[in-house]
Amino acid sequence: MAGTLSDQFKTRLNLQTKTVGEERIKKAKERNEDVAILSMELPGEKKSFKCCLDKDCLLGDPTSLPLGTKKMEYKTRQWHEKCFCCCVCKVPIGTQSFIPREQEIYCAKCYEEKFATRCIKCNKVITSGGVTYKNEPWHRECFTCTHCSKSLAGERFTSRDEKPYCAECFGELFAKRCFACNKPITGIGGTKFISFEDRHWHNDCFFCASCRTSLVGRGFITDQDDIICPECAKQKLM
Repeated sequence: MAGTLSDQFKTRLNLQTKTVGEERIKKAKERNEDVAILSMELPGEKKSFKCCLDKDCLLGDPTSLPLGTKKMEYKTRQWHEKCFCCCVCKVPIGTQSFIPREQEIYCAKCYEEKFATRCIKCNKVITSGGVTYKNEPWHRECFTCTHCSKSLAGERFTSRDEKPYCAECFGELFAKRCFACNKPITGIGGTKFISFEDRHWHNDCFFCASCRTSLVGRGFITDQDDIICPECAKQKLM
């Protein structure tokens, strides 16, 4: 797990940063910027303060802000600087960026660990690219044929029992076989075929056994295992 947010994941977030310095704080407030403000209690100032951690305040008293103690302000909430921690790992945010979510504060690493898109196969974060199959995310390298493990990203494939197979494996394992050439009839890519009783043919293999004329869309007669056109059948009877 990376210690920083992946580039793709980062672009979907509004990472907040802290700002310090009297002039910078003034500008941030004037512009109503969505930033956290780090400041210090100065002599003569008597501003109300209550650390958001309340009874879990790391300094013991959530209402105490001794002179020289730094505080963090974000929107309408306040913390002691040491209390401004990631809600998961409890490590102080320090100078790092953070992500607020539903009243909680996360460091970048914990946010990605908790909320980033994960591959359904290996359960690792998908940092770039990826494919979606049956509304579930996969790494491109994890989306492989169930039988031969060939990568299926950008390739023709089909499925059986909710599992993906490349065209070759699906044909060899599950497809009907042409009575003439014994090769699989996969139907992938619009392959047409003819079925008669318990036999099947590729369109290109469905021809008269005598004159080799295509019988697709025409009448035919069976002669034991062969199929023949009506003209050849008449000649055989003569």
